[in-house]
Amino acid sequence: MPEFCTCGAQLPPDARFCHKCGRPQREEPIAQSEEVVVVAPPLQAEAPAPVPLNFRNPIALRVGLLAAGLLCLMMMIPGVNLGAVVWWLGAGYLSVWIYKRRTGQRLNVRGGARMGWITGVLTCALLTLLFACFMLAIRQMGGLAALKDSLKDLAFQQGSVDEALKMLQDPSRMLRSLIATFVMLTLTCTAGGALGAKILGKD
Repeated sequence: MPEFCTCGAQLPPDARFCHKCGRPQREEPIAQSEEVVVVAPPLQAEAPAPVPLNFRNPIALRVGLLAAGLLCLMMMIPGVNLGAVVWWLGAGYLSVWIYKRRTGQRLNVRGGARMGWITGVLTCALLTLLFACFMLAIRQMGGLAALKDSLKDLAFQQGSVDEALKMLQDPSRMLRSLIATFVMLTLTCTAGGALGAKILGKD
């Protein structure tokens, strides 16, 4: 280390700067600060939000239509349609079960009831379509009188046939019957869907 600065001043031992001109007398090592690397936690992929259960949900619509078609088929089989309420409950339950298998989504009681309600509405729509086709076929046969003549041999069912013909001849009575069927069917299918969600949610 030099004893004199370039300005001519005598430096004390181990002087870092000149006391006269302030010039540094030795190079100081520059302390380098360590860079702190912040590692961001990996982003977790958010699970997609469940699609609302309504008629805009294509899976719910297909499942409800399938359950409604099976229900209409069962109701057309003679003897099987006697326990209609049981089949209506079963259709709501079946729709929840199929929806869970298709989507892997466990429905709560409210969602199950909504799935059952969709099934009930679609069942009523299919039954109305079938009824319209039935009425069209009666008209092609010649009307209710021709239908009554063709069914007169069914003596063991004559009472029920006469009652059905009276209902078909009275539009207001037929409308009340359709409304009552709609209400009972949709409510029963809704209850079946809620029951299915309650039971299947425990699995």
